[in-house]
Amino acid sequence: MTATVFTARHAMGARVVAQALVAHDGFSARYDLNRLQGVFSRPSHRLYGQSYVGRVLVLDTAKGGVATAWMLHEMQSRHMAPAAIVFNTVNTILAQGAALGDVSMLAGFDRDITAGVPHGALVEVDPAARTLRVLGLAPAPAEPPAGALPPVHPPR
Repeated sequence: MTATVFTARHAMGARVVAQALVAHDGFSARYDLNRLQGVFSRPSHRLYGQSYVGRVLVLDTAKGGVATAWMLHEMQSRHMAPAAIVFNTVNTILAQGAALGDVSMLAGFDRDITAGVPHGALVEVDPAARTLRVLGLAPAPAEPPAGALPPVHPPR
């Protein structure tokens, strides 16, 4: 099987391989996320209730400003950040936040990236090559017991 590869115009960060959460929706760390539980918390968001921790977020656009930027740094300091963020379009403040938070990022594709990447796929984000590669379907993640919250400070 040949992997599907998308090339971005903008890229930063380290290479990561993780499961993709995909939605043609915007992204605001301030209004869309419960940063203590590590889940999308805005009921109208297409990824509502899903954990973003350690996942590659593939979304339409970045929303908001400085709050999202510093929140990426804060989430990374508590090991509660996404592995990478991928956007059709991104603003400069979120790009600065990704750099500050050490969150890999790709943005600017020749097609709608949210339509090209299957939700739940295993993907490789390679900022040095400016590529997102769809590797295949990811194994289903183990669900925590009902009512369990992810650890805020997992062991290193």
